[in-house]
Amino acid sequence: MIPARYAASRFPAKLMQDLGGKPVIVRTYEAAVNTQLFEAVYVVTDSQLIFDTIVEAGGKAIMSIKEHECGSDRIAEAVSDMDIDIVVNVQGDEPFTERESLSSVLEVFSHDEKKEIDLASLMVKITDWDEINNPNTVKVVVDHRNFALYFSRAPIPYPRAKDHEATRYYKHKGIYAFRKRALMDFQRLPMRSLEATEKIEAIRYLEYGKKIKMVETDVSGIEIDTPEDLERAKKVWK
Repeated sequence: MIPARYAASRFPAKLMQDLGGKPVIVRTYEAAVNTQLFEAVYVVTDSQLIFDTIVEAGGKAIMSIKEHECGSDRIAEAVSDMDIDIVVNVQGDEPFTERESLSSVLEVFSHDEKKEIDLASLMVKITDWDEINNPNTVKVVVDHRNFALYFSRAPIPYPRAKDHEATRYYKHKGIYAFRKRALMDFQRLPMRSLEATEKIEAIRYLEYGKKIKMVETDVSGIEIDTPEDLERAKKVWK
């Protein structure tokens, strides 16, 4: 499932921007299909323009019925009547989505005999201090089994000793694989203070006791959040 809003506070209409002759959302849809990992791929949107664009490109799209604050809510509505176990959320602004990363996220469920994992997601090691301090970069800290402890826009852990070289920092990549029941629980549970403060939907799962397994990857990709990101993506696409 690829949730796709037309409006975006930092970069309005970013999903409809041109990338190598096609809109960003079409590139992302095609990338997800080309991984050949899924029984079906859908774009879930509140925009008639995005819906029509995907259908005209030969893809599958679902129009949201209700207004939604986040991608998880939008996806939960779309899959509520589907007979499925695992749902993957690929962000609409990730046209460089590739098979290796998605496969590693899905793999954790095949080894989860006790079914203790509610979600799986990706993290990438980062070392650039500007990126670590950037509030647009969501950081994650994990326990010894790589279960998420917390997500934040602030640098976590805080380097009190100022020894940056000895501290590992991880950026959260916005790709999730959910058990359907965790996704449906999310939809009915109200937002709490930590999620509201950080504006990070993954925190809601943690606040209600869900377990998020993080998988480390060295594939950082390009998330198109700003016009500068789009220009960088165009150079990479060429």
